[in-house]
Amino acid sequence: MEIPGAHTPQVMPRRAPAIAAGLRDLLGVDRAQLKAALEEIGVPPKQLNMRTKQVWHWLYHRGVRDFAAMDNVAKDLRAKLSAHFTMSRPDVSSAQISTDGTRKWLLRFSDGAEAECVFIPDEDRGTLCISSQVGCTLTCHFCHTGTQRLVRNLSAGEIVGQFLLARDDLDDWVAPTHGRKITNIVLMGMGEPLYNFEQVKKAMQIVMDEEGIQLSRRRITLSTAGVIPMMERAGVELGVNLAVSLHAVSNAVRDVVVPLNRKYRLEDLLDACANYPGAHNARRITFEYVMLKDVNDSDDDARALVRLLKAHKIPAKVNLIPFNPWPDAPYECSSRKRVQRFSDIVFQGGISAPVRTPRGRDIMAACGQLKSETEKVRASDRKKAALAPA
Repeated sequence: MEIPGAHTPQVMPRRAPAIAAGLRDLLGVDRAQLKAALEEIGVPPKQLNMRTKQVWHWLYHRGVRDFAAMDNVAKDLRAKLSAHFTMSRPDVSSAQISTDGTRKWLLRFSDGAEAECVFIPDEDRGTLCISSQVGCTLTCHFCHTGTQRLVRNLSAGEIVGQFLLARDDLDDWVAPTHGRKITNIVLMGMGEPLYNFEQVKKAMQIVMDEEGIQLSRRRITLSTAGVIPMMERAGVELGVNLAVSLHAVSNAVRDVVVPLNRKYRLEDLLDACANYPGAHNARRITFEYVMLKDVNDSDDDARALVRLLKAHKIPAKVNLIPFNPWPDAPYECSSRKRVQRFSDIVFQGGISAPVRTPRGRDIMAACGQLKSETEKVRASDRKKAALAPA
């Protein structure tokens, strides 16, 4: 299905996955597809439900990568599974750890495309920031990812694969569910999730499966710049938390900061938020608001934000995000005093407006800083070439 937008994303042609000896990758298949795959290799009909449940458990609940480890599966079936299938992970091109404990992985997929994934540890939770696309089509002016052209959408397997790889790296498989290091997912990495909704939906349904990864929908947040036609579907079909990249209180400013606003106007976006299925005072919509010096950070902007959210009767929380710098960025971060003043005004208006502490800035892992390393290298090469003597 084509999803309309300011710039309709195009999925670029890519090579078939480089799976050894023609093996089919089970990562990202849903239960029905897994059952059909087992039927194709000769699992008897009477055993299909049991064997599907067993393989699903080992793949998503235990995180194994070798069929030989599935010790409650018959030995001859394990041999068949190994002969026909694989359970992949993305390759890690590079991994970095910030001084504040934030981790960032640059992941390379089977066709060589790369995207970044970030883990943010806190005292009471561990949040994994997952990418849904390689690059992005939205060109948000404050965002480093927006300077990288869209290469393609990620598949459900590539989206789930980020979660599995992070669990591998964090040694997060053997802990009881209540002791997990990764407790939350935010679809706030590279890309616009609602421009890749079908694959995001499939991946999150795998993540939420009660016999697999078992992550509650209340621990998953999908962030959108405001792809209005898909927002209701996200609420009805996934029921996850919604975060909206707002960043301005007028169409004139948002047209520049978030160009998608030229297609989906601010007032229509707020109407869609007010109607988001499942939103209520105990489950508020989060509005992301990056603080840009002399652009959107005045007292009048703060008061206008309160008026807008109250006028549309949206159960809302505002996350104030100090702008995270990146090379040649066109903006500066508002001063600490200005950010706090903005927060105080919104709080006084009856809306929660905490200031988000920047995490992972030293490794370019903070909000708005993600960009795949290959793109950074190409940009660096272009700059060197431009400066080289003739």
